[in-house]
Amino acid sequence: MNKSIITNLIAFIATLVGYISEQHLIFTVGLFALSGAITNWLAIHMLFEKVPGLYGSGVIPARFEDFKLAIRQLMMEQFFTKENIDRFLSSNSGSAASIDLSPIIEKVDLSPAFDSLVSVIETSSFAPMLAMVGGTEALQPMKEPFIEKMKVSIQDITQSEQFSTLLRDELEQPNMIASMQDKVSDIIEKRLNELTPQLVKEIIQAMIKKHLGWLVVWGGIFGGLIGLIAALTNNF
Repeated sequence: MNKSIITNLIAFIATLVGYISEQHLIFTVGLFALSGAITNWLAIHMLFEKVPGLYGSGVIPARFEDFKLAIRQLMMEQFFTKENIDRFLSSNSGSAASIDLSPIIEKVDLSPAFDSLVSVIETSSFAPMLAMVGGTEALQPMKEPFIEKMKVSIQDITQSEQFSTLLRDELEQPNMIASMQDKVSDIIEKRLNELTPQLVKEIIQAMIKKHLGWLVVWGGIFGGLIGLIAALTNNF
């Protein structure tokens, strides 16, 4: 059982006990606590669900376009600003030296590079000599060693300080940062366009409903205190 149900149940039992036992103090405290808890519970419920006849209910799913726009503005204006991107690229965490391109290099097919090398040899002055030893077929056993050596060489180049400096300088160009910002904006826009009112409701509900349950608890407590004051005042 969640906090809202427990609070409403306790307030209802107190009201019922006070009414049956004709204890005005207990009845008043329970009734005020029940009214405070139910009012807050209904207010929370109305944030997420449309209640017929109650204007303004279901505001979160009804205004989900505004929420999407607010999320996009928050991401672009607070996180992915040009200044933040430039600061990230200038820091050690965002520098080219910290980017490990090895996994990408391993997946790249360098066969076209070997084929280009063979083509260059075929059209060079070494072509007749190559024909004497079996033509291009004689070079095929060199293909795999060539590709492995190329990968190692490329990895060494990408991990050098000179490459890091050149890459960082290129990435920090104003037009490049603006391009990166536009790409991030497009990604966020496409993801937000996939959201539905129901999904927006579930996301927000999951984040805050657990904590909003305390509003029901405090509504019951303050309602009970007001009821206590009202009952004591009437006795005087």
